[in-house]
Amino acid sequence: MLLDVPGLDGASDAVRLAVLVLASRTPSETGVVEIRTPELGRWLGLSASYVASEVVPGLRRSGVVDVDTAEGDYGQDVGLKCKVLPLWDASGLIGHPLALAKKEFAVLQRLVEAVMAPGWTHRDGRVTPAGLIGTRTGRGAATDRLALLLLVLEARETGRVRQCGGTVDSKRGRAAATVARLLGCSASAGERVLERLEDRELVLRVRLKTGSGMRNRSRLMVPAVAAAHGRTVADGVQEDRAEGLEPEFSDPDGAAGPGETPEAATEAQVSGVSVTDVTEVAEPDVAATLHTDHPHLVTPVLAPALSGGFSGEGRGGSGDLPDRASVHEDGGPLRGEKPKDSPVDERVKQRDAGTGAGSRPKAAGWEKAQQQRRVGLPADLRLRVALGPVSWLWERLSGWQQDQVEAAAKAELAQLAGLGVAPEGAPRLLADRLTDRLQETGGEAMVDKPFPWLIRRGLPQRRACSHRKCDDGVLLDTGEDCENCGNVLHLRRAWRARIGADIDREQPGLADDERRRVLEERLREHTAVEAEDLAWRQEQARAERSRREAARAAAAEQAERERQAAAAADAVRQALACEDCGRGRAAGLCEACDHRHQTEALIGEAGLLAAAGSADLSDPASIAAAVAGARTAIGDSTAATWQEFLQITDAAALEADPQAAADAYAFTAFQSAQQAVGEYQDTALAMLSRTVEAEAEARRAYRAEQGRPWFRHNPSGADAVAAATKAADSARERVAEYLLAARLEQLRERAVARTERPASWTERLPGLAARPLDGDTSGAVIA
Repeated sequence: MLLDVPGLDGASDAVRLAVLVLASRTPSETGVVEIRTPELGRWLGLSASYVASEVVPGLRRSGVVDVDTAEGDYGQDVGLKCKVLPLWDASGLIGHPLALAKKEFAVLQRLVEAVMAPGWTHRDGRVTPAGLIGTRTGRGAATDRLALLLLVLEARETGRVRQCGGTVDSKRGRAAATVARLLGCSASAGERVLERLEDRELVLRVRLKTGSGMRNRSRLMVPAVAAAHGRTVADGVQEDRAEGLEPEFSDPDGAAGPGETPEAATEAQVSGVSVTDVTEVAEPDVAATLHTDHPHLVTPVLAPALSGGFSGEGRGGSGDLPDRASVHEDGGPLRGEKPKDSPVDERVKQRDAGTGAGSRPKAAGWEKAQQQRRVGLPADLRLRVALGPVSWLWERLSGWQQDQVEAAAKAELAQLAGLGVAPEGAPRLLADRLTDRLQETGGEAMVDKPFPWLIRRGLPQRRACSHRKCDDGVLLDTGEDCENCGNVLHLRRAWRARIGADIDREQPGLADDERRRVLEERLREHTAVEAEDLAWRQEQARAERSRREAARAAAAEQAERERQAAAAADAVRQALACEDCGRGRAAGLCEACDHRHQTEALIGEAGLLAAAGSADLSDPASIAAAVAGARTAIGDSTAATWQEFLQITDAAALEADPQAAADAYAFTAFQSAQQAVGEYQDTALAMLSRTVEAEAEARRAYRAEQGRPWFRHNPSGADAVAAATKAADSARERVAEYLLAARLEQLRERAVARTERPASWTERLPGLAARPLDGDTSGAVIA
């Protein structure tokens, strides 16, 4: 199950083996593995530089392992702190296959050490020998180690490995097909791996013998497993027709291994998936359940005559004809008939149906991983158009893989829309991309692994440069060639020419081969320097992005604090009583009093506008008369509007609620004053537009418009007169607005000066004389 996580689809064998090694070395207490890159390379049989440059980045890209590194002197990853995320996520989930206990971690570690431990020399001189394949290093070492580990896990106590079922390539054999399905590779690659393991005598292909001495089917054996259980493996094995039953089949607690599933007892014996020399699909569902068509040693119906329940054998036939159904059975898988359920099948069904407290529940999401695939494309029309060129590849995907491809296609369509592509054109553009990628590959028939090809090569955008809309040198939004790609190509050619010129100047007379070698070496050095510079700039960009994100987070926190403070202050203000009338919870000023204040301000503004338009600003009496007239007019308008309101309103309701009546009257006065301000402003502008200054500016604008070059030939024409009149009107309005603003400013300054001037005694004495005296003061005056 660990090898079947989505992030390892299409990953190299070195990355997959590294995940298993890290999982085996995971401490059950912390879940974090601390290991150095050279030490991980020794476990994989690879160099430290390859692990740092290929394996560790592969682990990061997969998303299966969380890797924190400590850089060495040259920037390479030396110290690794790794967390296998599936193990971490499964911790504490009861029944999850990856929720390992402490003793299970210990067993896994001992198994991996026995298979591929690199060996150690201790300080006291003791030597811990390497594992079975611990001395295998170099090219293909990770693949061989992974294959042997999977074969050991598949082997029984006798050392025998259950082989895959179905039709296989007769030239390769069923053993090679089994290894190929375990690794998710082609049968030819599986045969090469098997041959290398055989050369090291780690596995054996044993040909069975019949009673007549003729060779029969072959078995795949792991001698080390048999030796660990105190058994031996002979080169010539007589076919055992009375093999005893193994008790683990009826054990309800036995979890299905990588080569079986709990539902295997009800499956057909012959698999429909074949492994040929053509590179096959490494689907997680196929690689994880290689033997769903063969139960692990079923109980025979008649006399025990099974050799293990492998492909090509009947379940209880006669000894000399293993492929013929018994007369006591209604049919057999090899005859194309559906057999009746045997007592063993009934017991298996009862055990599956009665899974209770004594069995391990399935992990969450297990049924999702085993769901049936869909033959047709998704129902969404946009996805059907986008995935139309790869419909045949879609049919080869499992149900889980189809869901992943569908999600990836939706993400690509959303990304295209975000890059400026029209939503209705995005599906066609994605379909064209898939068509081009298929042409590069050579057609759908050349795609051996549909799911990794679609996820990693077919669907993703491939930017040939730094332009975000570039896809294989073409701009996605316009379909034109990317200019930035041309610039990059030009720069590379320029650098090549420059480096070549430097070589010719520094080392003249070099032979062509030597010059080419030096040129390539310097180009690699230049590329390395550019890569370092790019990495530095990316690191700076990440740091700047982190700084901006931190600043935005701090600003958001500050805004939230200010909002909370404002809300608290508003809550306090809302609880205040009205300063004028004392009404409770009026936010310091009730609605009626607020309208009265605004009305007073509007009446004062209307008075200033009336004085600015008609009064003599040098005569205070004229100004006062204009202001008083405006106030009286607004009062009369308010009274008339209020009488109209009373006629259309229930007077009894107003008398019953005096506060509502006061609010209504205040609002009526406010509206009347607001309307009067606009009217007085229009009147003032109209009067000021007829002043001498406005007329003079209008005449100048009229003449200037007539003197335009396009009107000189006919200044008295209709077009010229209309344009000049319009210009004169605009100039007159501008002068009126300027005069109004100036006169209002003058009136406001006069009002401020009059307010700040202290009142004379002549003005103050009448008010003081009208004030009543208290008892003490009056007594003193009488005395």
